[in-house]
Amino acid sequence: MLEGFDERSYLSARRWKPGDDPYTLYAFNQRESERIPSNRALRDTRHYRCTTLRYDSDLPPTSIIVTFHNEARSTLLRTIRSVLNRTPVHLIHEIILVDDFSEDGLIRSRVRGADAARAGVLTFLDSHCEVNKDWLPPLLQRIKQDPTRVVSPVIDIINMDTFAYVAASADLRGGFDWSLHFKWEQLSPEQRARRTDPTQPIKTPIIAGGLFVIDRSWFNHLGKYDTAMDIWGGENFEISFRVWQCGGSLEILPCSRVGHVFRKKHPYIFPEGNANTYIKNTRRTAEVWMDDFRLFYYSARPAARGKSYGDIQGRVDLRKKLKCKSFKWYLDNVYPELKSVKSGYLSLL
Repeated sequence: MLEGFDERSYLSARRWKPGDDPYTLYAFNQRESERIPSNRALRDTRHYRCTTLRYDSDLPPTSIIVTFHNEARSTLLRTIRSVLNRTPVHLIHEIILVDDFSEDGLIRSRVRGADAARAGVLTFLDSHCEVNKDWLPPLLQRIKQDPTRVVSPVIDIINMDTFAYVAASADLRGGFDWSLHFKWEQLSPEQRARRTDPTQPIKTPIIAGGLFVIDRSWFNHLGKYDTAMDIWGGENFEISFRVWQCGGSLEILPCSRVGHVFRKKHPYIFPEGNANTYIKNTRRTAEVWMDDFRLFYYSARPAARGKSYGDIQGRVDLRKKLKCKSFKWYLDNVYPELKSVKSGYLSLL
């Protein structure tokens, strides 16, 4: 792949001088990223039983959408190269790179990428990832069987200092608290006991954000993203509640592994400040999707009270049009564990 491509001049590998801070531009160790080849080998981090699974020969090809903003060339190149090296070529309809030079933010950039896509299935990746062996067929198989599923890989960790690729636990799912703060949480002992097969999908109340696969028609039918949200942050709550409450489901697939560089800060400039942007976006989510349970959000995040969140009428109308279920249904059927966090829960029933 990429014959004749002059990687060194593309990276224009700078001469690092003593005292240069390799974290300044991208919030990870740029020097180490440039030192590591773009086509490095990765350890297969899946459970050994994943290698015995067989997938349909006529899986739908996908448009792979990578949005990026102020991204190091070395990490972007490693993302693309890992896709080309570890994906059956007939399953890649196209790779769409959306350079968000406009300060639109990742949310609106993903919609621009999806609108340009021509395949029937959309795959969203971040620009500092490395896909692992056989990552795509398990995801496409689940979508082919049921196009209302939205599926995610297990997200392995690429260390921001050393770029070591570290396996994440396959016994995690997405969770959150009433302030709409995302967290990874262990499956409960009961949930683990029910999992007789370690290759089985894991139902998750929420996805982490930028790595997922969705049927294109379903994405459009559900209303894409809330494009009145700003920049980045909180959009994973909005799309997760919407998928579950409007007739779909969210899954993490242990036999699909994608590594991701987790950084301590985001390279976006937030005109309103990071915290205010997150509050605006999560407030929109709470007002449209959480019904009276939004009171718990305000109780857990008092700074959100009184902050402007824009016009939500279009999203309220979308929810009515799609005949989506209540947030109480979501709590009862998808994430009952959240109820126990607040003793006042019963007062809203």
